[in-house]
Amino acid sequence: MSWKTLVITTNNVYAEPLSEALLALGALSVEILDAAAGTADEQPLYGEPGAPAQQLWQKTEVSALFEEGADVIAILRSAVDATGMPEQPGYHVDVVEEQDWVKLTQSQFDPISISRRLWIVPTWHQPPDPAAINLILDPGLAFGTGSHPTTQLCLAWLDQSLQHGETVLDYGCGSGILAIAALKLGARHVTGIDIDPHAIQASQANAVLNACDVERFFFTTDYAVTEKNPDSIAQVDIVVANILSNPLIMLAPVLAQATRGGGRIVLSGILQEQSQDVQAAYQSWFEMQATQSQDGWVLLTGVKK
Repeated sequence: MSWKTLVITTNNVYAEPLSEALLALGALSVEILDAAAGTADEQPLYGEPGAPAQQLWQKTEVSALFEEGADVIAILRSAVDATGMPEQPGYHVDVVEEQDWVKLTQSQFDPISISRRLWIVPTWHQPPDPAAINLILDPGLAFGTGSHPTTQLCLAWLDQSLQHGETVLDYGCGSGILAIAALKLGARHVTGIDIDPHAIQASQANAVLNACDVERFFFTTDYAVTEKNPDSIAQVDIVVANILSNPLIMLAPVLAQATRGGGRIVLSGILQEQSQDVQAAYQSWFEMQATQSQDGWVLLTGVKK
């Protein structure tokens, strides 16, 4: 059995109405994507406080999945009519052959070595080094499988820099991978914060999977409260934030307040050309430096003045 995927290029005005029309006309699923993803024109979208609740890319792709026998060209014409689009948009049709999707997905994720003693291991693999510190983690709804350079930079810093007994805040915890790593590497207590409830659920599940001591571990979505009242964050020895440059700049006062005097901050999700702007946002509170880089991404660290 096979399926058809109809991929339509449109804009942020028609993307959602077109998606709704395609679903009404029999699409099995519809996905809206950034048409410029992977290019210099890629447009990051953020969910930080103060930003619009809903945003779409200026140039979008609407990808709709149909059964093999569907007349996707006729469906496209009907969807265009239903949405009032002035002309038929560009499109292409792909055939999706039946596969063992679980096996295919799993084949894309092998164990990742962060250092000689620290590994990320999916549940379907045996740890290459059972004596190492193994982070058991599967791909999921939240960011942070360990494959992205920004995550690897943070993990390598934690591996090299934790001295045991520190308190750690993982701000924008995603899958919880950095928080879990910090705890396994010797942190005394770890808190993870994320605005996405799915991220908190993923973090909690991954903490259980990794047999983390719940008394030394805490995850919360209490982002809005801390943004409005930075003093509500208990100060910690180390703050780690692997997000993106714009939200990192906006969150500088919050993350500075969360770091005790003499404590350290670790910032990732920063492209090389964005490094100076992020450093400038934190220099009122920290002695900042660019510590490491990987594939065009930079890790910034600082010590609280």
